[in-house]
Amino acid sequence: MTKKLTTLALGVMLAAGPAMADLVFPSLSYRTGPYAAGGIQFADGYADYLTLLNERDGGIGGEKIRMPECETAYNTEKGVECYESTKGEGALVYQPLSTGIAYQLIPKMNVDKIPMLTSGLGRTSSKNGDVFPYVFNFPANYWDGASVIVKHILDQEGGDLNGKKIALVHHNSAYGKEPIRTLEALSEKHGFDLTTIPVDHPGQEQKSQWLQVRRERPDYVILYGWGVMTPVAVQEAANIRFPMDKMIGIWWSGSENDVLSAGAAADGYKAVAFHNVGSDFPIYDDLKEYVYDAGKAAGNGDQHGTTIYSRGLYAAMLVAEAARTAQEMHDTKAINAQQMRDGMEALEITEERMTELGMPKFGPEFKVTCRNHGGEGYAAVTQWDAKAKQWTLITDFIQSDQDIVQPLIEEDSAAYAAENNIPSHCD
Repeated sequence: MTKKLTTLALGVMLAAGPAMADLVFPSLSYRTGPYAAGGIQFADGYADYLTLLNERDGGIGGEKIRMPECETAYNTEKGVECYESTKGEGALVYQPLSTGIAYQLIPKMNVDKIPMLTSGLGRTSSKNGDVFPYVFNFPANYWDGASVIVKHILDQEGGDLNGKKIALVHHNSAYGKEPIRTLEALSEKHGFDLTTIPVDHPGQEQKSQWLQVRRERPDYVILYGWGVMTPVAVQEAANIRFPMDKMIGIWWSGSENDVLSAGAAADGYKAVAFHNVGSDFPIYDDLKEYVYDAGKAAGNGDQHGTTIYSRGLYAAMLVAEAARTAQEMHDTKAINAQQMRDGMEALEITEERMTELGMPKFGPEFKVTCRNHGGEGYAAVTQWDAKAKQWTLITDFIQSDQDIVQPLIEEDSAAYAAENNIPSHCD
């Protein structure tokens, strides 16, 4: 067997049939289109972790895992089609890796009673499990990310942002617009001036936006980009000589794909992250033995260690631990989607458990409850070293400003519940 299997071969291997694989984790991936660079890394990390569990542990609790993969091309309509075509296979949980797809699937979750995990994406107010019983977004959401970025800027400025100017350069979509309300509230609290600068899909043309940045001369730029938009933004910022250490991206704007093309000019660029980076973790020894060297790596087998690949590993770990929790709660190994939801709502990730999994300090500790489907909102700041060609965490995990974020979540989720006549789930 060769060391590198195609995606199709991987799908055949993991989808060998109900007799061999009872826990179904569909992968709504995008390996094509302008967002493929990140989509490939995430899909490979997600698949490799599940393959590791199958090969090393015999699955989860002795039940094998099956992972049907469906290509969405980051297209909302295709994403919904993928959901509809795979949900009948016994799907336990979905991770769409797309805010647009997540928004369209939210109303379907309650009807179909299948949970969805939207870590660091999707509808932020779905953190309120009282309104969104089948949607989870632990360990952090878009508003947490925006707040942690502002907290970092506060730290850089000695705690005073009065009179400072911050520009949000964002993807002109539901994703890119998500942080605006939070940043507006934070600007009122801290006294900085906020300018929002949208960039239309896919983001290959940004000359006018960066001319605006040069004209308005903000002290900091917050970047909410994805796919081809981010490397273009980094290069355009370099072209106008904007200081890279004062440009901070959300986690979807903080991968190797976003900075390598700019070379030395990207040195010092920052981004927040809700998990650690790099491959210096014990789990990579097991991945090498059971997945890479065994010729069972996903895709071309060349993405391990990259930031978004690590995010895929982390995402798979979270749902695997939720499945394990569900098995223990319901005293059955062959859990269904509603039992999986219960496991997600009772999930607790501790440093002790992450260490046992070979992922010490890989992410923040958090505990999920009925009313809190999103954790405590911790993220860290990473910085790009162009010479070493690597990202490094330069801060500990920082909690977002819950005095700002939580009331916005309550307000938005209450409006959604009223509009859609949704009863309380937690009472």
